[in-house]
Amino acid sequence: MTHPIIRDLNARYTAKKYDPSKRISAEDMKVIKEALRMSASSINSQPWKFIVVESDAAKQRFHDTFANMHQFNQPHAKAASHTVLLAYDPKFTKEKYAKRVDAEVASGHLPKEMYEQMMGAYAFAEANTDETGFNGSWTKAQVYIALGNLLHVLARLGIDSTPMEGVDPELIGKEFNQELDGHVCEVALAMGYHLESEDYNHGLPKARLDLDDVVTTL
Repeated sequence: MTHPIIRDLNARYTAKKYDPSKRISAEDMKVIKEALRMSASSINSQPWKFIVVESDAAKQRFHDTFANMHQFNQPHAKAASHTVLLAYDPKFTKEKYAKRVDAEVASGHLPKEMYEQMMGAYAFAEANTDETGFNGSWTKAQVYIALGNLLHVLARLGIDSTPMEGVDPELIGKEFNQELDGHVCEVALAMGYHLESEDYNHGLPKARLDLDDVVTTL
């Protein structure tokens, strides 16, 4: 299939080794950050924070969070051009949601008279909130919507990437405590440009199940 979307998806892959000399341009980074901001989420909850690791100092901090586990991903911390820490709010409250609804009204998307109706949508969050106020399983799912969106954006921009669930949430939480502001990072995305001849995953054919095995049309 020659459709541009399918070409994007065929081209993208998980990079295994990055060229530390190559940097994502400032122009492309603006697109990436805006794409993250524009990501969809249930009831427009946006229960997330995205920490962009760009400077050498920030890369060192991220590198240090691999002290106890997942060292196979540690080289990406410094070699990749940038890394995004995708973090979710483990206790997304109705008060926090109200700020999103305020933004709906301010943008002109939501008529003022529908404010309370929109606030009623918080019931989706309440249905996934336990007696302690934890709804992290639900908010974490929203983060993966943003991750999927970003993967396609990067493919369109011709930028390589590596999704990493192999990170240490505890050490990331300690090292980036101030930036995370109560959010939890259990997945990160390295971004940049693969190292020619040393990235063994580059250029290999896709390995996917047949369409009929995964898509049923009724």
